[in-house]
Amino acid sequence: MAAKKPVNWWLWSKMLMGGAAICVGGPAFTYWLTPTDEELFQKYNPELQKRSLERRFERQQEFDDFVVKLKEYSKSDKPIWTVQAEAEEKERQQRASVQKSLALAEEVKARKEAMRREAGLPIEK
Repeated sequence: MAAKKPVNWWLWSKMLMGGAAICVGGPAFTYWLTPTDEELFQKYNPELQKRSLERRFERQQEFDDFVVKLKEYSKSDKPIWTVQAEAEEKERQQRASVQKSLALAEEVKARKEAMRREAGLPIEK
């Protein structure tokens, strides 16, 4: 019977220590190197800082609206992109109906003015 091969403990310990160093050290090194939002903001030139501060509330509001819509879309059994397309189509139809009603109101107003002119009455503004 052949002699059993000895275990290379040095190799196994190097692999274990190296793996642990990569698994723990890699993300820690990345976290250490990544600048914070404040550090990035300080590197902006003054004009960009001013513009960023002016638009901050608007961007936060847009993001909040996006998250609210996403939560609403995720309640459906359909895929989110399908629900989003349906919502966009519904919104497009609503805008079209609003534009139609505005055009109709303008037409009615023009007819009233024409009738008042024909009757010789003063035109309301």
